Amino acid sequence: MTDYQLEVYRHSLAHILAKAVIEIFGKENVQYAIGPQISDGLYYDFVLPRTVTEEDYKAIENKMREILKRKEDWTRKEISREEALELFKDQKFKTELIQELPEDETISIYWTGDDFVDLCRGPHVENSKELLSAAFQIKSSSGAYWRGDENRDSLQRIYVYAFPGKDELKKHLALIKEAMERDHKKIGPELDLFMFHETAPGMPYWLPRGWRMYRTLIEFWRNIHDRHGYQEISAPVINNRKLWLISGHWAHYQNNMFIVPGVSGDPDADDIMAAKPMNCPNAMNTYKRTVHSYKELPIRYNELDVVHRKEKSGQMNGLFRVQEFRQDDDHTFVSEDLIEAEIEDIMQIADQIYNTFGITYRAEFSTRPDDYMGDIEVWNKAEAALKKILDKKYGEGGYEINEGDGAFYGPKIDLQIKDALGREWQCGTIQLDFQLPHNFGLTYQDKDGTLKEPVVIHRAIFGSMERFIGILIEHYKGAFPFWLAPEQVAIVPIRTEHNEYAKQIADRLEDMGIRVAAAIRKPRKALFPSRSAGRSSSCTAFRWRPSIPCAAR
Repeated sequence: MTDYQLEVYRHSLAHILAKAVIEIFGKENVQYAIGPQISDGLYYDFVLPRTVTEEDYKAIENKMREILKRKEDWTRKEISREEALELFKDQKFKTELIQELPEDETISIYWTGDDFVDLCRGPHVENSKELLSAAFQIKSSSGAYWRGDENRDSLQRIYVYAFPGKDELKKHLALIKEAMERDHKKIGPELDLFMFHETAPGMPYWLPRGWRMYRTLIEFWRNIHDRHGYQEISAPVINNRKLWLISGHWAHYQNNMFIVPGVSGDPDADDIMAAKPMNCPNAMNTYKRTVHSYKELPIRYNELDVVHRKEKSGQMNGLFRVQEFRQDDDHTFVSEDLIEAEIEDIMQIADQIYNTFGITYRAEFSTRPDDYMGDIEVWNKAEAALKKILDKKYGEGGYEINEGDGAFYGPKIDLQIKDALGREWQCGTIQLDFQLPHNFGLTYQDKDGTLKEPVVIHRAIFGSMERFIGILIEHYKGAFPFWLAPEQVAIVPIRTEHNEYAKQIADRLEDMGIRVAAAIRKPRKALFPSRSAGRSSSCTAFRWRPSIPCAAR
């Protein structure tokens, strides 16, 4: 089955799900919204008279199978706007979608049998019998907002796994089970790496073991970049609104920023501050502090400062989606003739870092978004430069193009890494920016003595350090490589008389830079002195954690 056929298959099953829910709860009690196919199945959003629970899953699945056995025809019709509004007059979400369509839009509907109709472009199967071999299972049900807006209607979203056959579904369920066993939200606290607290939502506490691993990862990163001529800087975490107005973040990113109001409370006051969601503007200020020559370029400013991004509570997910994190940021200032060589060097760094963890990756090219900032001709130049680099490395067509998914200030290359389970994660990014240097008035003196604007390359390989560590926890299932493990060697003396020697070994290993856990034994006070005198004592100074894999000790 091709990817296209699978999309049709799953999209058609979404209609079957909607029809089943309506038959169970009654047409007069159900408002149905949208039901797209997704990577491992489908979902559909509803307003229902009561909350769907796990006890309902079997009934819904059985009803779906019953509908398929009816072998009903699927009929596509094109109707007028007025006909569509009349047909869906009792369905508020369908009515809203119809009203937003252009006046001259061709409106298509699909009938499944004679009693269920949906507003849909299609395509779909011709008869339900084509879905009889479908292997599906309800995954979960959760809350959702109409169009993702928390101020709109609250919906119930029913997720369904769907595959062409039972073997594919069984294989996928096994993968899901393995992923649950690797869940960093479970393994991380078991290994005492990190924790969360209600007073700081989405802001991880790094515990001693976790912070040791975090620091090791940073040192690994620093060693590589030092050899490639990078300079590390640190800048303020909170800046005045004036900075974000210049950078464009105030206009494009304000809703995702933690804002500190001024004394007056005036939303336009000069003393409004904001926690930085990105490091870019401070890197621009650092560059601007002095006059630069073309001979200095490229100038590479590394930065690992904390950034904050405001997220909705339902979007936060362990270390994968947080509100406070560190990025392995870099802002490199180059002349246009240096762009290609610099990005090639960045790709070499990405190869070295990802290969160390046994991780492969692929590239995606994202182009100008609708809310772009700056001159379209400059955008065209930037996109052409990145495309040339990707064509050279991967060949024309050897990478995916995401139209309209670039940053507001420039196009980008995203690096999608693949973990041990074959799951993909977007971590690294390389963004070409002609806009911020112009906004900040950045210049360098060229060979002929004229002042020119540099181009900025925004770049990260880990992306969010927190997210990358979450991925590593799941990739290794907590059994980290020796060099990364929070504790590399554990020393357990058998008797108290071995304590001194155990301590000497621990000290020598620590002097060599080895992370050591020593279980120094202390004598236990005997409950029955007359019977226990002279016997060996038990270990009380060190507590083993049975859940820690051997390779992580």
